[in-house]
Amino acid sequence: MKSLFADKFFYHIYPLGLCASPHQNDFCCPAGNAFERLEGELERLHAMGINALYIGPVFESSSHGYDTVDYYHVDRRLGNNESFKHFCACCHQQGIAVVLDAVFNHTGRDFFAFRDLQQNGQNSQYKGWYLNLDFSRRSNFGDCFDYEGWAGHKQLVKLDVDNEAVREHLFGAVDFWMQEFGIDGLRLDAADVLSKSFLDALSAHCKAKKLDFWLMGEVVHGDYNDWVREGRLDSVTNYQLYKALWSSLNDKNFFELSYNLDREFGANGMYDYSPLYNFLDNHDVNRIASTVKKAEHLYLLYALMFCIPGIPSVYYGSEWGIRGKRTDFGDRELRPALPPFVQSFSDDIRPSVDSAALVSLITRFSDLRKNHPSLQTGTYKLVNVTNQTLAFTRSGNGETLMVCFNCDDKAHDVSLTCADNSKGFEDILDGTKFPAGTKTVSVNANWMRILR
Repeated sequence: MKSLFADKFFYHIYPLGLCASPHQNDFCCPAGNAFERLEGELERLHAMGINALYIGPVFESSSHGYDTVDYYHVDRRLGNNESFKHFCACCHQQGIAVVLDAVFNHTGRDFFAFRDLQQNGQNSQYKGWYLNLDFSRRSNFGDCFDYEGWAGHKQLVKLDVDNEAVREHLFGAVDFWMQEFGIDGLRLDAADVLSKSFLDALSAHCKAKKLDFWLMGEVVHGDYNDWVREGRLDSVTNYQLYKALWSSLNDKNFFELSYNLDREFGANGMYDYSPLYNFLDNHDVNRIASTVKKAEHLYLLYALMFCIPGIPSVYYGSEWGIRGKRTDFGDRELRPALPPFVQSFSDDIRPSVDSAALVSLITRFSDLRKNHPSLQTGTYKLVNVTNQTLAFTRSGNGETLMVCFNCDDKAHDVSLTCADNSKGFEDILDGTKFPAGTKTVSVNANWMRILR
């Protein structure tokens, strides 16, 4: 498979949260100015090395964005089609690709086809649009029929995406987004429960219009080979690696991470042919700053993410180290309003690390990855692993880099006996040189070396 977007570094925005939008849409308020204000952030993101934006649901919805009401109009709480079109143009001027959250598995209850079902029942022309309609019983909302909701959530009504009329409506929306906003790709919500025939048809439809259009699926469990393949998707969310990244540091057990990296990207790795979408947090899981046990490990984790195979991403605000955990009442704590939409951080999310230092590190490692293609598409090979240390190589484009990590509170020697040390090494981070025949290198506490 062609390695589309292997050179990208993503910034993930959940706009309804970031922009302090009302939690409920009243469907009559004037268009907001979120996109105009977000345009002011693009220069900062570009300076950090961001060259791709994954922006969460932006189309008209009832509440959180994943309960779509209209695929053809931007949510009025954020703005309108014209303001979003201008925002996308500004992104492209900064060299930032735009990937939209495409919610095709389900709609909200305010969607026009569902409203027609409520009004006309079995006589509705849209009764084939939704799965498992049952007119012999009422829904828990009192509708004259029952239906399937995504994962049991009845506010999210599951579409029959293999219905031709549904496909025509959804593919028409994609055409509109491509033509009107010039988008560069889609993140497919709940891709792991969308039919494979739908994904294949969507891929064929998009690639016929733009060969390098990128399709990434939200997949939590399963064999990613079922989704990432020629004629289907280009990438998926790498949940299989997500937990190993932070728990290997929390538990001082690099064997966990080493096992997962080798399983995915080693010589016989399952997914060594395509860049997967790597993340430390997102709008559905706890902020990484609330997940790591040691603040020092936050810096190490971001450095690590830029050195392993895959496409790195940062969830909005996490570049500053803000905190946030899911609660029994929902995900709002993970999706807070931030400056410039509020004056300052609230106490419950305020960073407990040096935000400027974290941004500086992310910027530095983004630049390293940009200037060393081996960190983008190079092969992965384990060199050495202990509980506290991990060393591996990334090789490609005529270059081999050896990356050594230490997650302990004291310096450790890392063995290089499995590496080619006939010409010696230089640490591209601090310029330290190691002569030919070097068998070990010392790595400072909670830090790393990148040897060339």
